[in-house]
Amino acid sequence: MPRLAGIANFNPDKDIPSLSGKVVLVTGGTAGLGKQSIQALAKHDPEHIYFTGRNQKAADAVMNDIKAENSGVGLTFLEMDFGSLESVRAGISQFAHDRLDILMCNAGVMAVPPAVSKDGFEIHFAINHLAHAMIIHELLPVLTRTAEMSNSDVRVVCLTSEGWKGHPPSGISYDKVRTEKGGMPIWLLRYGQSKFANLVYASELGRRFPKIMAVSVHPGVVKTDLVNSLSFADSAFLRVSNFILGTSILTPEEGVLNQLWTAAGANRNELVNGAYYRPVGVLSNGDVSKDKMAMNEEVAHKLWTWTSEILDSI
Repeated sequence: MPRLAGIANFNPDKDIPSLSGKVVLVTGGTAGLGKQSIQALAKHDPEHIYFTGRNQKAADAVMNDIKAENSGVGLTFLEMDFGSLESVRAGISQFAHDRLDILMCNAGVMAVPPAVSKDGFEIHFAINHLAHAMIIHELLPVLTRTAEMSNSDVRVVCLTSEGWKGHPPSGISYDKVRTEKGGMPIWLLRYGQSKFANLVYASELGRRFPKIMAVSVHPGVVKTDLVNSLSFADSAFLRVSNFILGTSILTPEEGVLNQLWTAAGANRNELVNGAYYRPVGVLSNGDVSKDKMAMNEEVAHKLWTWTSEILDSI
């Protein structure tokens, strides 16, 4: 059973070019794939890496580990609670550079109990979509400014999941997204709606700002806390699903490859703006094209407009 398809020989240590002078921001950087991403990117001498999280102690440990091997890399921890858009806006206001070359929207939750965020939105949707949309919204001026610089290569990588296919028939249930269960009794469906939003929002970002390379990626099913904390029944379901699909559960070192390849490993001309990639580097727009909601630009436009109105009201 193959573990990885596509560009399986991608080696971040060797295949990511120098990031000298570049500024990077990774959400959810204190553990899991976010931490793996920071550690990998730091080896290529970026000017500065920002990363988000809620735990200062965990952030300090990450920074100490990186500084021990790459003392020249600037590091800034942006503490924020993704369950509060006000907290996200306050945290991202601490971003102090005049450029941003790579934004990796990596943080996320899965299979959490029914709840609403501090702003009253179903918790998967609030954390996986709205919090990242707030970061993109607040950083668009610096992203677009960087994209106008000579020899720039601005990329926004949004982590999604094959779970996006579990979205509601309308794409997003706007009339129920402010309830604990979002009108959907099963967490897989609530999670799927949030991952659908990640995919569609990235494609709309690429359409509206073509000088920004915006893509969505599926890392695979990875042995991180998101998977390790599943109940026995959910874990069994995941393993059976992977067996049927002919895929394997990946290690974090394998799972991080797709987001690293799209963020820094691939040449810009290898990427398609707004596209969706499976690991590693497998352009998967064929699946997207079969889904009427995912391909519908009016659906994407509505999500962008609705999201902007929410963010502006905070």
